[in-house]
Amino acid sequence: MTALKAHEVERFLKRPDISEGIFLAYGPDTGLVRETAQKLVKFLAAGDPPAETTVLEGDDLDKAPGELAIEARTLSLFGGRRVVRVRGASKSLVLTLSEFADSPDGAAIVLEAGNLTPKDALRALVEASRHGRALPCYPDSDETLIRLINETFSKAGIAADPDVAPTLRDQLGNDREITRQELEKLELYAARTKRLRREDVLVLCADNAALVNDEIADATGSGRADLLDLALSRALALAINPQQIASMMLYHFATLRRWRAEVDAGRRPGDVLDGSRPKPHFSRRTALEQQLRLWTDPALSTASARLQTAIADSRLRPALAEAILRRTLLALSRMAAEH
Repeated sequence: MTALKAHEVERFLKRPDISEGIFLAYGPDTGLVRETAQKLVKFLAAGDPPAETTVLEGDDLDKAPGELAIEARTLSLFGGRRVVRVRGASKSLVLTLSEFADSPDGAAIVLEAGNLTPKDALRALVEASRHGRALPCYPDSDETLIRLINETFSKAGIAADPDVAPTLRDQLGNDREITRQELEKLELYAARTKRLRREDVLVLCADNAALVNDEIADATGSGRADLLDLALSRALALAINPQQIASMMLYHFATLRRWRAEVDAGRRPGDVLDGSRPKPHFSRRTALEQQLRLWTDPALSTASARLQTAIADSRLRPALAEAILRRTLLALSRMAAEH
């Protein structure tokens, strides 16, 4: 029985211990599943002569699963190994694949599937086979994402500032395909200079609306009315709806209140931020710690109530939504400045 752990997959891809049989890449990260299958096919097809590769779709095979056996058993025109890649594989192929579980006869079948449970018939067949390898593909953790970023830039000969990888990690989700697209974009951008800075990442990869919302939240919560006016003007220039900003601010103060409860229970503000999920970007840490010291729980409760009133008023009078938002946030920033 061969069931690889998620952290073992990368090492396996560099040197698979078998060259024929059934290979199953599965998991919730479709981008990583696709990338894993591509790497396997590339490795298995290499040789002299190179293997002949065929790509089949799972939906088509559901109607005629026998087509997989025909493709896998057909002799290569040039005498190399047969590699068959199946995208969107399902348990409808189990009966056909059972023919190859013990006797692959030189064929390599690479399957791509979704998030399969241990009891799934397809996964169980591959894991139980001597000529089968199941490769779980789960979303990147902070550690694996940072490693992928650093390895990508190092391989491309790009010198990235120390804060580039953490900044990019915080901008990305955990879908490998999206991550690759963003990394390729940055590689192309730095192809001539061979240098990347945090500012480059923010310009190329960041969600500008999300960034300006953070600026509004921190300016309001820290009592910086001057910065608040600038951030609000930027947000409105980006056509962000005032009611959307007000709802975001309500969420921000609700989050501060939750964190403040932990501070009141005896935890340090820095420890509270370290333990939060998702973790705030490190560039906001100082501002958020300051807000946790400025605002008490009763004051946060008052702020939330004022925001709820502002949201209700702007819905009743949408033409005045911007004015209501500016007046409310200015009042809240003054509350922070007075503490």
